[in-house]
Amino acid sequence: MKHSLSAFAALALAFSVAAAHAADLKVGFVDSQRLQRDSVPAERASKQLEKEFAPRAQELQRKENQIKTLQGQVEKEAMTMSESDRRAKEQDLARLTLDFQRMQREYREDLNLRRNQELASLFERANKVIKQIAEAEKFDLIVQDAVYRSPRIDITDKVLKALAEGR
Repeated sequence: MKHSLSAFAALALAFSVAAAHAADLKVGFVDSQRLQRDSVPAERASKQLEKEFAPRAQELQRKENQIKTLQGQVEKEAMTMSESDRRAKEQDLARLTLDFQRMQREYREDLNLRRNQELASLFERANKVIKQIAEAEKFDLIVQDAVYRSPRIDITDKVLKALAEGR
């Protein structure tokens, strides 16, 4: 009994010391999804990617229209054309479709690769800004992902402002 009472007292003392230290702890939170969505560098990168990939997107659209036209032509004229002509058009259609699917897959892969490069650059800059804010305002801990956070510890707006200013 005496032993458990002293263990309880030690545990209570440990919790009170931890609580006292936690009172001095300054914590901040940054919403990484907002940085990705709302920051000036993210918007700039999005426009850059759109401009960079627009010609390929237009080529894909052109190829898709070509496939639809050929498919409509094959369906419309299937009864009146010879077997060899129909087979040749169907082979052209299959070849175009495979080519389109390959182009589409390459487009998506290249776009995702470039988007990931831009996001890595954005988060690298954001982490530098977060570190500057943490040091300037004497934060002990800044968290980027959390299940719950109080709005009073959210410093995302400060980070967005600093990124917009180009710091």
